[in-house]
Amino acid sequence: MTLRCLIVDDSPRFLAAARGLLERQGVLVVGVASTGAEAVERATELRPDVALLDIDLGGESGFDVARRLSREACLASTRMILISTHAEQDYTDLIAASPVVGFLPKSGLSAEAIRALITCRGDGRPADPVSGPRGR
Repeated sequence: MTLRCLIVDDSPRFLAAARGLLERQGVLVVGVASTGAEAVERATELRPDVALLDIDLGGESGFDVARRLSREACLASTRMILISTHAEQDYTDLIAASPVVGFLPKSGLSAEAIRALITCRGDGRPADPVSGPRGR
């Protein structure tokens, strides 16, 4: 099954690069957004399987956007992954407290890494958004 993805980042250059990379790896990028408002609009319209959210969206927080998206009933099945150029350790507590399934450094972005975060824990149940598949 083709994975449908929304990418949310304030850098047009990163959006283009990430879209190209993921599409070459078999991910269907159904849309992009550069602000929280655009992210909510696009996500509710497109209902992606996964949303990649930059932690730092200029003047906005990707954590806030994740919380806004998690409150939308129509997005209950959308998995959210935070992305950043900063190290995961810089945000460990915030990531754990957020409604996302995990974190990926932008340098490690790939279809395989996304699938690893959103797939089953090995017991047939979906990965828990709080503890995630890595057992946080």
